[in-house]
Amino acid sequence: MFSILLRLSLVTKIFIAIILGFVVAFLFPNMTPYFSIFGEIFIKALKAVAPILVFVLVISSIANFNVEQSAKNFKPILFLYIVSMLFAAFSAVIADLLFPTTLVLASSADQAFQPPGSLNDVLKNLILSFVSNPVVALSEANFIGILAWAIILGTAFRHSSQATKTVLQDCADAIGKVIHLVISFAPIGIFGLVAVTFAHSGIETLKSYSHLLLVLLGTMFFMALIVNPIMVACVIKKNPYPLVFKCLRESGITAFFTRSSAANIPVNLDLARRCGVDESTSNVIIPLGSTVNMCGAAITITVLTLATVNTLGISVDIWTMLILCVVASISACGASGVAGGSLLLVPVACSLFGISSDIAMQVVAIGMVISVLQDSTETALNSSTDVLFVIAVDQASKT
Repeated sequence: MFSILLRLSLVTKIFIAIILGFVVAFLFPNMTPYFSIFGEIFIKALKAVAPILVFVLVISSIANFNVEQSAKNFKPILFLYIVSMLFAAFSAVIADLLFPTTLVLASSADQAFQPPGSLNDVLKNLILSFVSNPVVALSEANFIGILAWAIILGTAFRHSSQATKTVLQDCADAIGKVIHLVISFAPIGIFGLVAVTFAHSGIETLKSYSHLLLVLLGTMFFMALIVNPIMVACVIKKNPYPLVFKCLRESGITAFFTRSSAANIPVNLDLARRCGVDESTSNVIIPLGSTVNMCGAAITITVLTLATVNTLGISVDIWTMLILCVVASISACGASGVAGGSLLLVPVACSLFGISSDIAMQVVAIGMVISVLQDSTETALNSSTDVLFVIAVDQASKT
């Protein structure tokens, strides 16, 4: 039985863990305190690895960023990627305004923190976080400071030797392996979190998770079926839906089950080739898109951050929400390639509002619970959008 469980996919293990958590919570509620340690260890591990993950991945990505200057149509495709992520984050803000989401957090009422009172406070916190000492930023999980220093150092390392860049890439790969190890224990941690949370909050937690998942998936479908087609129509000047549905069918479905934009690169390259895209363009842009074009991740980060803000009763004006859209889009570009990688960037956006790492990591754990559908749909949106914009710009350039 144990060997069979080891061979199951992570999604299946998480699903089983959720079911077992329900069973223990409703049948043996008095035993849940004994299982709480699993959830606490999991959250502690996420808190430990997230700062160094953001720091190393962003440095390595910027230092090793290399695009052939002759790549055809590079600028308009990159422009569509950036606009798409901003629209995705803004769509998530609209979704939160229309369907506000709150979460059940174990310590939301016990946390003492001072939320920003105005846009000026947000900008002040943002600037002070940017200039924080890098060692202090890492030790205190100041993700804005970590992101700022990672961008600065990554840009500086672009002028270093190839050997140094290789070392940075090796460090990023090593951190990736650590993330894989932590994520592999997600079913055990989620079992403990689900058992304790449902034993304490019961059906209200289920309603909260269902509402959160519906908002996330609804926003992603809105992006895939409304916003992306409008953008493509502006580029190709004709009905965009045949191309949109082709990309969703041939790229999105595969990505939904692989849950990896990187693993879906060969599928996208083949689709682009069959649609007549020049290989000098697709061979450069599609792998780049699998790394930096993360509109699904921008939605996830924005929705979960605003759900946390709603739960804590923090007042947010529209200008602060627009700043959040930019922060979420930038953070999404640094999402790890592992399943659920975008969830680990939620603390970056939460830090914009002075939300502590303890609370942010509880939100990450909640994201892990719903990741069975959320992460698959997010990856399908990310990967299908990668090839959609490449084909659209290529078709427009040939007309």
